[in-house]
Amino acid sequence: MEILGGPLFSVAGAGESHGPAVTTIVFGCPAGQMIRRADVQKYLDRRRPGGNKHGTPRNEKDKVVFLSGLFQNDTDQLLGGGKVSVQLGGDTFESEAYEQGYTTGEPIAAMVLSTSKKSGDYTQFAGPTGEVRPGHTDLVKFHKSAGFVDVRGGGRSSYRATISDVVGGSIARILLAEKFGTVILSSISQVGSLKAKVSLADRVADLMQDGQRQPIAADAISKIEESLTSATIHSIDTEFAEEAGELIKQTRMKGDSLGAMVEVVAVNVPPLLGDPLYQSLKVRLMGALGGLNAVQSCEVGAGRDVVERFGSDNNDPIRSSGYVRNSHGGMIGGITTGMPLVMQVGFKPTSTINQPQDSVRKNLEEIEFELVKGRHDPCVGVRAGVTLESRVAIELLNAAMSHQASKLSSDLSQLF
Repeated sequence: MEILGGPLFSVAGAGESHGPAVTTIVFGCPAGQMIRRADVQKYLDRRRPGGNKHGTPRNEKDKVVFLSGLFQNDTDQLLGGGKVSVQLGGDTFESEAYEQGYTTGEPIAAMVLSTSKKSGDYTQFAGPTGEVRPGHTDLVKFHKSAGFVDVRGGGRSSYRATISDVVGGSIARILLAEKFGTVILSSISQVGSLKAKVSLADRVADLMQDGQRQPIAADAISKIEESLTSATIHSIDTEFAEEAGELIKQTRMKGDSLGAMVEVVAVNVPPLLGDPLYQSLKVRLMGALGGLNAVQSCEVGAGRDVVERFGSDNNDPIRSSGYVRNSHGGMIGGITTGMPLVMQVGFKPTSTINQPQDSVRKNLEEIEFELVKGRHDPCVGVRAGVTLESRVAIELLNAAMSHQASKLSSDLSQLF
């Protein structure tokens, strides 16, 4: 069963790359939170194919419609989210979708149509003699499904499936921001061998004054967000962003691809979220981020650098005002400390490239593989940041609800 988060706040998704739509259901959202379709759409705009010149040429508008779980008495505002239309034979069925409303506590359903498809580009992968892209899921998915697999655009293995991550994560981050002031950011820190000189975690650390570790002011966070969105690619280091953009362009022209590292930082995170051992927040976050398409590594805090340190260097000093440093990356024993959550996520180069490679057909006949057609990201990390942010938001909200559910209060059980 494909579910992100849980058991209290969770997100389920369905839909293939070239299917009619990607659908999402969000479970466990507390009642009474205003959700505006436009607030979710802005995150989908960051994720959508065609939204960045260094991503895939496929251009999807990816407009979301909400179908359940929202309500308000002003039906003009509630039902302003466009129309959903279905044609069957000579009949047309039409209904109004939700634009904005308060969460009811019931499951929230959303849908994003897929309208820019070139399914004929994938016939070379079809059937038992279909060709296999090295590094892709073509071979294992074919045999796992006994041959009944959707090869168009990678089917369910496509990055398009992350629409559900972003829809559910957008709702989670709206609640986290309102209840705790939590904001989740990401910055591309490496493309191929090219590394950024400016770190998002360091920029956030500069905003934290001794004696007042949290919260970081909203206007200071907004300035960081503006810097990230104004760059050629989503990076805090604008000079690096320009160089990385050119590197991606040149790599695309050669028919090759690049890997990337994405830094994810959550600020104003409430302390004491998560549990030790098997349900630690570290386990949940590393699983959620490490399990994303094309991810090969996930590090927390100082990551692999701690291997070379002595404990006397690595331990973060603590004063009455809080932690002085953040080598631990905002978690100790799988429980948040109130310091920013800091993670580095490494993406492999996109598997689908325009260069000859040794491979096989699905019946294991050896071939020299050459791509016939297709539209693909030369560097999948360019569009990955918002999905990583979304997965962090889902896990954080679930952890916050779990923490507060561990306390009993008679105030919550009064009717009359």
